[in-house]
Amino acid sequence: MMVNSPGTEIPRVHSPASGGIDATSQSDPERARLTRTGAQRPGAEKAEQANKTTRQHPNPKPPKHRDTSLPEPKVEGQEQVPPATRLRERQIDSDGDDDEHELKRARLTRKNLARFNKMERKKGSNNASTRPDSTDEPTTTKSISTTSSIYPVRAHRNGILDPSRSQPPTNLKHIQEQHARSRASISPPELIYERYVDRVGGAGNEATVVQVMSGHMLKDHDDKGYQKAFNRAFTAFPKDVGFNNGLSAPRPDFAEGLEMQAYPFPVEEYVSGAVLYKGDPRSVTLPHLAGEWKGPDGSMTKAMQQSGYDGAALVYARNQALSLIGKPDPPGHAEVRTFTTDGTNISFYAHYAALSEDNNTLEYHQYQYASANVKDTYQGYKDGYKGIRNEQDHAKDQSYALMDQLQKHWKQRRSGFQPITEGTHLDDISDEPVPA
Repeated sequence: MMVNSPGTEIPRVHSPASGGIDATSQSDPERARLTRTGAQRPGAEKAEQANKTTRQHPNPKPPKHRDTSLPEPKVEGQEQVPPATRLRERQIDSDGDDDEHELKRARLTRKNLARFNKMERKKGSNNASTRPDSTDEPTTTKSISTTSSIYPVRAHRNGILDPSRSQPPTNLKHIQEQHARSRASISPPELIYERYVDRVGGAGNEATVVQVMSGHMLKDHDDKGYQKAFNRAFTAFPKDVGFNNGLSAPRPDFAEGLEMQAYPFPVEEYVSGAVLYKGDPRSVTLPHLAGEWKGPDGSMTKAMQQSGYDGAALVYARNQALSLIGKPDPPGHAEVRTFTTDGTNISFYAHYAALSEDNNTLEYHQYQYASANVKDTYQGYKDGYKGIRNEQDHAKDQSYALMDQLQKHWKQRRSGFQPITEGTHLDDISDEPVPA
């Protein structure tokens, strides 16, 4: 029984859903009706509370001084509403904000945690869109592309020299002899040259020039695991190592070399810049040859600048590998090659790195050692054909030689094998054998 005032008792109201009898329904039909329907209609608790208050105090008078520090009285009628009804009311009143309130009290289940994460991601994206200094999303500085007008200046500041400032390599004579070396196979007949002139003359864009010229002049290797790659950015190449500070990744039109799987150890972990393409187990690795094409309206000066960047990347990776095994190239020695062409003219370059005159910075040289006009004359076509294939043979020989050196070094270290962690270099591993 609930006491309302001294000497007055009001019978407790039982929920009809539980099968109880409403003691007040006989004397007060209106109240009985509200009691029976309160549990089935949203907002019934408020009506029930108002009815109770009216009947308990027929003539209520507003208090002169209300004590706001006291808690509001609890109405027992609120407990009669099933949980499903209360949840429905919260959904209507909150207008879509119920997820956040529910998750504050919900158990830490996988379903609730997923909902919470979804809300946080939505909140983070909203904050990022309204606050410029938001740290929800990483901010990156845009790199300078090789096609940008400011690229030549930045490349020069990074130590990449154009051919006019590059010094001849110390092995220039050997390079030129190798370039002019006669091939075992006969030169293409003049009919093939005429067909080439017709096809490349009708090429309307760079991609067509690449297709025509690569089909006529590039050599196909039979070696399994020695791959060509066309127009792929060096996505796995390290950033800001000096020559590429502030620049986008190199993206030559052509590169050729051994696959990463050809190496007997995880070369990508020990040789910086060795693997060119991220997430590709068949990525070209430690190549010694790259090429740049231009279309009919392309700039050969731009191709030369891009070739200088490509060559610097290949030189950097080669020097990293040779430093690992302790056998760097002699100063001024060039083994990396590149070429540039627009289908009519082709230029050949040798690349190496050397200290500047004040010995404070490393400079990457790009020296032009040969050129040919492969479209206007048959002899020029044969010279370019022979030159580019001799470059391919040289690059292939250097790739295999470097892999053999790395493999030999690896086998020597394996006799004293230690567990290798990320960032460990082969030279950091002790030669002492591990106890059995």
